[in-house]
Amino acid sequence: MAVQAVESSTGSAGSAGSSVSLGPAVALSCRECGERFPLGPIFACVECFGPLEVAYDLPTGDPEGLRKRIEAGPNNIWRYAPLLPVPADVADKPNINPGFTKLVKADNLARELGVTGELHIKDDSGNPTHSFKDRVVAQAVEAARAFGFTTLSCSSTGNLAGAVGAAAARAGLRSCTFIPHDLEQGKVVMAAIYGGDLVAIEGTYDDVNRFCSELIGDPAGEGWGFVNVNLRPYYAEGSKTLAYEICEQLGWRLPDQLVIPIASGSQLTKIDKGLKELIALGLVEDKPYKIFGAQAEGCSPVSTAFKAGHDVVRPQKPNTIAKSLAIGNPADGPYVLDIARRTGGAVEDVNDEQVVDAIKLLARTEGIFAETAGGVTLGVAKKLLENGVLDPTLTTVVLNTGDGLKTLDAVAPTTGPTAVIRPSLDAFREAGLG
Repeated sequence: MAVQAVESSTGSAGSAGSSVSLGPAVALSCRECGERFPLGPIFACVECFGPLEVAYDLPTGDPEGLRKRIEAGPNNIWRYAPLLPVPADVADKPNINPGFTKLVKADNLARELGVTGELHIKDDSGNPTHSFKDRVVAQAVEAARAFGFTTLSCSSTGNLAGAVGAAAARAGLRSCTFIPHDLEQGKVVMAAIYGGDLVAIEGTYDDVNRFCSELIGDPAGEGWGFVNVNLRPYYAEGSKTLAYEICEQLGWRLPDQLVIPIASGSQLTKIDKGLKELIALGLVEDKPYKIFGAQAEGCSPVSTAFKAGHDVVRPQKPNTIAKSLAIGNPADGPYVLDIARRTGGAVEDVNDEQVVDAIKLLARTEGIFAETAGGVTLGVAKKLLENGVLDPTLTTVVLNTGDGLKTLDAVAPTTGPTAVIRPSLDAFREAGLG
C-alpha cells in the first residue's frame, strides 16, 4: 500500500500549510462535482459548496493478506486502520479505542417478529461512552492532532458531546461542546463529567449547529477542531467501521438487509460506503443488499421525502422523544434517499409510542436496553416486516446505537416494580407471584 502525504489546505489549525500523512487517505473529494482538494481542515467544496469526503489509495490486490492483517489487529476499530484516514501508529496513541462491539444473534426477537432468517442486533451501546459516536470521534481526534488543533468541539444532540469530552480528556486536549438546552439529563451529565466546557444553547439542534458554523469563522474559534464541521470528512469515516465489523462478524459476508437510524444521515451513507469498499477490495462476495433508514415520526424529513418521491429533503421542526435523532435539516438526507432507492430499500418512521414499545420488546427478548434511537430503528424494522417490505427469510441487521440508561425518561412512566409488598411470604403469594 502506498501511503501518500499531501499539503494541508488552509484552515484555523496550528499546522495549516504543513504536510500530513493519514494512512491511505490521499485527498478530499467533492461528493457533488468530484473536485479534489489536499487533506486539511475543510469540509465544503470551493467550486460548488458541496460536501467533501475522504478519497483513498486502498490496498488492492491481496484480499487474503489484508483479511489476515485485519484479523490479527486489536479488538477495536484500529484493526481497520489500513482502510481509515489515520496515521500508521494510531494504535499506539492515547485514544478511547472504541469498536468491535457485539453482533447479537437475536433468535428470541426473531421468533417474536416472525423472522425465519438470521436476525442480528449490532449493539453499539458497548462503546466507551455507550454510543456509536465514539467511533467517529476517534477518527476526528487523529485528524485534530494531524492539523494541530488544541480544542475539540462539536454541536450535539447529546451522545456526541459525551464522546468528544471523553476522547479529548484521553488525548490531553481541551473540549468545548454545544447542546440544545432541553436534552435528557443523563446525556447532559455524561457530557459534562469529563471536565470540558459544556454550553447549552436555547433552541433546537439546528440552532446549535448554526451557532457553531458562525463560531468556526470567528477569532474565538481559532485552533478549534469541530468534529462535525471542519473535521467532518474524517469524523464521518468512523461510521464505516460498523460496516466492516458487521461483515467480519458474519464470517466476511454481506447482510441482505440493514436497518439504520437517521439523524444527519451520515452513518447510513458511510455504512454503504464501507460495504462498497469491502466488495471492491475482495473481502466479501459481491451480492445485492438493501439499506433501510429509520426516523421518528416527530422528526422525519427524510422519510417524508422518500414516501413523496422527492429528491429534496424539506426541513422540519423536531418534536419527538428520540432527541438523538432530532435533526430537522439532515445534511446527508439527499444521499440517504439515493442509497435507499439504489439498493431497493426504504425510509420509514414510527411514532413515540411505537419507539417505547420497541425499546421494551428488545429488552424483554434479548436483554438489550436501547436508547430511543434504538427504539426507532427496531420499531421501523417491525413496521417494515408487518408491511411486507422487509423479507423475514433473509439475513437482517438492526443497529442499536446507544444505551437506554441515557434516555430513562422515555420509559420511566410505564416501567417499574411488578408489585410493592410487605416482607412476608403471605404477601408474596397474595400478589400472585408465588
